[in-house]
Amino acid sequence: MHYALLMHYKLWEKSTLTVSADMLFRRNRRLARERWGFAINRESSEMLRCFSRDFSFSVSSGDLLLLDKGWYVTHAGLIRLARRSRCQGILVQPVREFCDPKQSRWAFKATVYKSRTCKGFVGYGDADPSNVSFLVHGAEMRVAETRAVNRALRKAYGIGICSVEEIGFLGGRSDSAGDPRRLPQPANGSGSGTYGGGTVRDRLCQLIRRHQLDANLVKIYATDFCGVKTLRDATREQVEKFVAHLADWAEKDRNALLCQLKSYLGQKEGAA
Repeated sequence: MHYALLMHYKLWEKSTLTVSADMLFRRNRRLARERWGFAINRESSEMLRCFSRDFSFSVSSGDLLLLDKGWYVTHAGLIRLARRSRCQGILVQPVREFCDPKQSRWAFKATVYKSRTCKGFVGYGDADPSNVSFLVHGAEMRVAETRAVNRALRKAYGIGICSVEEIGFLGGRSDSAGDPRRLPQPANGSGSGTYGGGTVRDRLCQLIRRHQLDANLVKIYATDFCGVKTLRDATREQVEKFVAHLADWAEKDRNALLCQLKSYLGQKEGAA
């Protein structure tokens, strides 16, 4: 009698969880289609089904983002997953031999403990001005810490996709990047258009990494080129012209560009 009741309860519990997962997937798919439009194809939809079933990720809560037709989990989504799974704790420590505060270069080690007896899942994260968005310059330490925690959580809970915070400059892209029907909007909401547009920022960061340029010097040069006090004051058109100018100069004569950037070293030290 008791065995039959137990089996009935387990079957009911399993069916309830299945229905809940299906409902979550349908809601996620509907919201994803509203947000990213035609970018949600059969492949991305099937992946979304897996994330809904295995991790209970929610699109409406911001647990997942679609960038360049690929799914990325967010820091908020990972933290919520850890809370649902009753994670026992996360230990974060700086890796001092890889930290250089003067250069805004930081590295952290995070250890996730899923249970009281867990030996820990370790993840590392680093950040410096060359691999973060200009919008978070000055906050490299916090970015590095977040990346370390994200990587450790992904390892602990078996999440194969990358977190959006780990991919550097793409992390700040707007949702409109995945939907060709919507144009990128200014970061401050104004109609004039500013540097906040994801595409321009991404191109600039790619140039810095490809040609191994000093990000801080490029930022100073950009403000000088645009004739503004801070880069946030520049219009989108001004920054687009600067990016095109920088790309052309880097391809034709990188050494001359480096000399130009070095002329701003005094201003960099003064700003520091």
